[in-house]
Amino acid sequence: MLDAGFIRDNADAVKANCKNRGVDTVPVDRVIAAENLRRELAQRRGETAARKNAISAQFKNATPEQRAVLSQQSKDIDAEVTAIDAQLATAQAQRDAALMLLPNMTHPDAPIGGESANKVVAKFGELRKFDFKPKDHVALCEVLDLADFEAGTSVAGQKFYFLKNEGALLEIALVQYAMQTAVAAGYTPVITPDLARVAVLEGIGFMPRDPNPETRQVYTVADTDLCLVGTAEITLGGMHMGQIFDEDALPKRYVGLSHCFRTEAGAAGRDTRGLYRVHQFTKVEMFAFCTPEQSEQIHQEIRALEEKIFSGLGLTFHVIDTATGDLGGPAYRKYDLEAWMPGRGENGAYGEVTSTSNCTDFQARRLAIRYKGKGFKGTRFVHTLNGTAVACTRALIAILENYQQADGSVVIPEVLRPWVGKEVIAAKKK
Repeated sequence: MLDAGFIRDNADAVKANCKNRGVDTVPVDRVIAAENLRRELAQRRGETAARKNAISAQFKNATPEQRAVLSQQSKDIDAEVTAIDAQLATAQAQRDAALMLLPNMTHPDAPIGGESANKVVAKFGELRKFDFKPKDHVALCEVLDLADFEAGTSVAGQKFYFLKNEGALLEIALVQYAMQTAVAAGYTPVITPDLARVAVLEGIGFMPRDPNPETRQVYTVADTDLCLVGTAEITLGGMHMGQIFDEDALPKRYVGLSHCFRTEAGAAGRDTRGLYRVHQFTKVEMFAFCTPEQSEQIHQEIRALEEKIFSGLGLTFHVIDTATGDLGGPAYRKYDLEAWMPGRGENGAYGEVTSTSNCTDFQARRLAIRYKGKGFKGTRFVHTLNGTAVACTRALIAILENYQQADGSVVIPEVLRPWVGKEVIAAKKK
């Protein structure tokens, strides 16, 4: 979340940021009103406590009669402090509730506008020219027996699936390839829980208690405070909640493996065939905790690792500097990698495969993650960054559709062959 004092002192800038992101500005005024009241009450409480201290100092030399009067005055002040504390708690709760509705501030270079304002900042590879009509990944999965969507629907419902044969081996290969690439760059490998407490999801910026089923993206577990995670960003970010680092120990870099679960509420009719938009998938996620001075460099580092991974897969993709109206609430700046998928739409299209976000101290404030150093007193909030190394289902789509051959086979990218154990997924004989 943003700092309430910052909002109070920069109200116009915060409101302009909300408008650029397409977010209601009303919570800004609520935060300011509640914070002003909280400060006023805190000052009044301090003054009231000082009065009690003054009364207490008089007890030593007071007569018994005077002590009785002083004792009653002290009790009256205690009651006054109790009433002020109750008002303080209410003001703080109102302020914090409004704070939870506000997005992070935005990098000054991020494009302003909605999805159409997203800016391509880098391109990799060339679009493949087919001398035959390419199949989409759904057709390829069917003819090569790589996935079973009907069985997934029977067992778990729509948008679930079974990966089979080389489809299963390709997912394992993608996990190994992405993990090994990140580990070689200094990231600590982690396998995270697939469940997290509501407080952790809220700290990362999700809304597990969203009352609107049309926008709710999180599966909750009945009779618990647990949710299925939508990304290892949640569990990796929560791993150090409430902790204080030594500055010399930063940055901390992790690469985590988890399953991801998303309701995809409100996504009907949007890329619903096959593997593009599903309820469960496997993902390798990078996450970093660092000082504010380190965060820009680490953001570029994560972006470069994503580019390295997809260049190594031999895929054609571009990098998007995400516009303000398309940013998630915690992101200060976000880059998306979109890979070319020949079977997407009538003539092929780019589809998002990874993203990386610099969330500055937005998540750390909610999760109470700080650091201490020699050059300043007290503690400061860390910055957090995240980036997808590989989301297996999206990567599988791009690989199958780009590496398909005229005879119906699919060539396996060279970097994945050690784990798949072959060079080609052979076409099945009719």
